[in-house]
Amino acid sequence: MTAMDMGMPKTRPTIATTDRPETPDLLDRFGRIARDLRVSITEKCSLRCTYCMPEEGLPAIPREQLLTTGEIVRLVAVATGLLGVREVRFTGGEPLMRRDLEEIIEGCRRVAPEVPLALTSNAIGLEHRARGLAAAGLSRVNISLDTIDRAHFARLTRRDRLDSVLAGIRAAKTAGLARVKVNAVLMPETLDGAVDLLQWCLDEGVELRFIEEMPLDADHEWARANMVPAQRLLAVLGTRFALTETEREDPSTPAERWLVNRGPATVGIIASVTRSFCSDCDRTRLTAEGTVRSCLFSDHETDLRAALRGGASDNDLAALWRGAMWNKWSGHGIDAADFVPPQRSMGAIGG
Repeated sequence: MTAMDMGMPKTRPTIATTDRPETPDLLDRFGRIARDLRVSITEKCSLRCTYCMPEEGLPAIPREQLLTTGEIVRLVAVATGLLGVREVRFTGGEPLMRRDLEEIIEGCRRVAPEVPLALTSNAIGLEHRARGLAAAGLSRVNISLDTIDRAHFARLTRRDRLDSVLAGIRAAKTAGLARVKVNAVLMPETLDGAVDLLQWCLDEGVELRFIEEMPLDADHEWARANMVPAQRLLAVLGTRFALTETEREDPSTPAERWLVNRGPATVGIIASVTRSFCSDCDRTRLTAEGTVRSCLFSDHETDLRAALRGGASDNDLAALWRGAMWNKWSGHGIDAADFVPPQRSMGAIGG
């Protein structure tokens, strides 16, 4: 099976960096500096969410093409030790599908003892692993949950696993994984249940964030006309809750936050389509195969795995990574007439 068969872009062999200033940071041509690293560790997932995965799942990545535990730890060490990365988040697919997740967390905690380590998960199976992950050094967790209606959950994810997700959320709280956040993708079919989801999160003491649906679905059926914009969601939530907008403490933080019924609880909205925050983006991504992806929507990738396995030094890897980020796009361009969705879906890229 070729890379293109799997919806994977070709990697770039060389990168022009002649005009890049001398700085160790992950600087791009628009003055942004990447401090937030997203590391995808698998393409496998226990759900088949319609906006992310095809019904049959993604094509399996051959085991030898996945980064090993040691390789992930080494690249995290390079990112945090040489490139100025200040936060690391592990994604998938579903990261809980990796049996060595605790080893990955423990190794990264060892090489980056002061850096927050986070996890984005669907929480299936988390009830059995939350304590072990916390003990390994995991700092916090974001959990994907679009509805608390069991029948609707089963239709949306193609799996009847809502009880496991709710148990995972509660286990994460019990394990002390900071303030648990719940991420919900905004869709026409989930809009009516948004108020119930927010009420459930308020009752459970977890922070809810809604995310505008982006053109990252595996079936390429996304259409701007069908998406739910942030403003429409606010109108729906306003039928039950009094919302007061707050200022962003950090402009690179994607979520806009509202106090609910005068606080202290909040709800966030990540309006990545209608209120783009590309100009403040501070993210860099590693795919499960070890390629740097500087923008979620760019199909250009730089292969670190080949360099790593070919004997490259940490400084060599850092230089390749800096070059990849220097050529980052200015923005996703969703509103452009010539916009083309990326070949990879969200499940293949990592969040």
